[in-house]
Amino acid sequence: MTIEDLRKHDIIVFECMSGSHAHGLATPESDKDIKGVFILPREAYYGLEYVEQVSNESNDMVYYELKRFMELLGKSNPNILELLYTPEDSILKMHPVFHGIRGENFLSKQCKESFGGYAMTQIRKAKGLNKKILNPVEKERKGVLDFCYVVWQQGSIPVKEYLKLNDLKQEQCGLARIPNMHEIYGLYYGHDSFAGIIRKDSANDVALSPIPKGMEPVALMSFNKSGYSKYCKEYKDYWEWVGKRNDARYQNTIQHGKNYDAKNIMHTFRLLHMCEEIAREGKLNVRREDREYLLSIKRGDFQYDKLLELAEQKISAIDDVYKIANLPEAPDVQKLNTLLVTIRSDYYSLKKRPL
Repeated sequence: MTIEDLRKHDIIVFECMSGSHAHGLATPESDKDIKGVFILPREAYYGLEYVEQVSNESNDMVYYELKRFMELLGKSNPNILELLYTPEDSILKMHPVFHGIRGENFLSKQCKESFGGYAMTQIRKAKGLNKKILNPVEKERKGVLDFCYVVWQQGSIPVKEYLKLNDLKQEQCGLARIPNMHEIYGLYYGHDSFAGIIRKDSANDVALSPIPKGMEPVALMSFNKSGYSKYCKEYKDYWEWVGKRNDARYQNTIQHGKNYDAKNIMHTFRLLHMCEEIAREGKLNVRREDREYLLSIKRGDFQYDKLLELAEQKISAIDDVYKIANLPEAPDVQKLNTLLVTIRSDYYSLKKRPL
């Protein structure tokens, strides 16, 4: 099922502008995000064709089937709660059956985990992005030999340097483990049976060779296997991120010079502020009165470390205010279930006799 199908069959019961336009944070460059709720035709709902969610390829248009919408509402999902309490001027369409639920309050102490937990996830993402920006990984991939070192004088040198100094070829080397010494090998040279330190450039481990009896090693070599494994993961993560990142957003991150994704951090603080307001005021303020403060974060007016410090202070304040908040522990699931049945029943009845 596609969004075109939802419109063709006229089964969308609620539709609104979401994201920055609903929050009052839109700028001329902001994308238009749309979210909504639909109710499947009776045959599809009762049959084998249940569809819980429909979106477009860019995921900036998302529609939830009524049952899925109610399920997520019962979990205090931030996106769903924002959809339910969208400001009137952001609503594009609302069927009469949806009016009743708009007046209900489903806020609870569960919002501390859903809003606050999501904000913490965004903070972790910001830290990961900050690390990637400050520690880029070279495109040319390192290999096993780059993590091998030879005992040299009173220290060590890279095995590549050792081979060059002594005019040796890695393909003519042989390695044998030294008992009771982790990742330490005897390095031998010059026998026809030797497999080399590595068998091929793409190897993920060193190669071992049979060593002729009585042959003495020319050196002792270590392989930092854990360091190599860590590097491989970081290389994969970094270049996958480069392939998927939004270049326009990344360039903005670089231009403001603070080395963090300003849009990501802005939404983190928006979520934290909303989370605190729910506990203090018992309502969800989708349209932000702190617009200028949030946009200053997006502009990069703050240092990264200062923002993390402010976020930690806000999280601590949220912990305190939820302890005394006049909110139920969780949404009333029975009430949600009753509303679900009522809305669906009313909708199917109205479909029999068009408005």
